[in-house]
Amino acid sequence: MGYDIFRLLSSIITLYQYVIIAGAILSWLIAFNVVNPRNQFVAGIGRFTHSLTEPALRQIRRFLPSLGGVDLSPIVLLLGLEVVRIVLRQLLVRGS
Repeated sequence: MGYDIFRLLSSIITLYQYVIIAGAILSWLIAFNVVNPRNQFVAGIGRFTHSLTEPALRQIRRFLPSLGGVDLSPIVLLLGLEVVRIVLRQLLVRGS
């Protein structure tokens, strides 16, 4: 039972990490004029990734120093999610 819950949570974390990475890549593509943000498909993906990631990233940005145009909050969030996964795995191992 515990392993199934861990697998579910781990899968959710992995999916969220993919959304964070997709949002970061999309922001770079828009910044370098590779894709047009006025395109409905691109705008839809942007809104989707922004709505899922911005609440967590906003909280992290409150504590990070401003580095000009560089936003490190996605990296911090990805590392934090990995820490959560490791802690969950350790709790599962100790609970077994």
